[in-house]
Amino acid sequence: MTSTIAIIGKSGSGKTTVARAFLEVLKKKNKNSLILLVDNDLSLELSDSFGIKSKNTIYGIKSGKHEYKTGIPEGMSKQEYIEWALEDIIISLDENIDMISSWFVTPKDCHCPSTKLMRDSVTKLIDRYDFVIFDCEYDLKYLNLLVDCSVDVALIVTPCTKDGVVLASKVANSSKKYTPNGQIGVVLNKVNKDYLHKAILLLHDFELDLIGTIQNFDELNMENILESIENFYARLNLPRADFD
Repeated sequence: MTSTIAIIGKSGSGKTTVARAFLEVLKKKNKNSLILLVDNDLSLELSDSFGIKSKNTIYGIKSGKHEYKTGIPEGMSKQEYIEWALEDIIISLDENIDMISSWFVTPKDCHCPSTKLMRDSVTKLIDRYDFVIFDCEYDLKYLNLLVDCSVDVALIVTPCTKDGVVLASKVANSSKKYTPNGQIGVVLNKVNKDYLHKAILLLHDFELDLIGTIQNFDELNMENILESIENFYARLNLPRADFD
């Protein structure tokens, strides 16, 4: 059974850094699990963070602009073609870790037959993995345009400020309808200890669950972020395994 984690929040909030750190924690806790990273952010920042400048995206397949590594096999149905094409744009990062990028996503009300075929194919792809991490746009709306799948955990990454908490409440409100049975919580980053208590009270007022905090939010000091995620991992609705 696939466990899905969506990292959401305002652009520049640190979503990509948290997504990469979360990947490392999953690798440590689940050594033999298959993990898929889905870059669902229009900026493709997650791909960039791995030094991948490829324009091979799901949008490229749907728009007909993708340049395939090999010739297109003959005699395939449209569904078979899309599934074959998705395989062509998957990037292997490690033995058990893959990544795929979406870029532009077609609205659900598009009547093009390929839209539903693509969504079905992406769902089928996701089901192959033990864990899927989505690096999302602002909320879960854009992800919902890409694929129909349940989100087990949605983490709202936001600074530990009044404006950050207020924004997190807006992200939560706009995302809840897309994951009615999933867990939504807040990860406060760049924590100011002097403001943390006020932030916690404000989260309580908004009826938001505080999942965890990250004090020294610096991608150059990834060990601190990894430790923070390890500390709050047990609070998430995900399979649990003991660290070595």
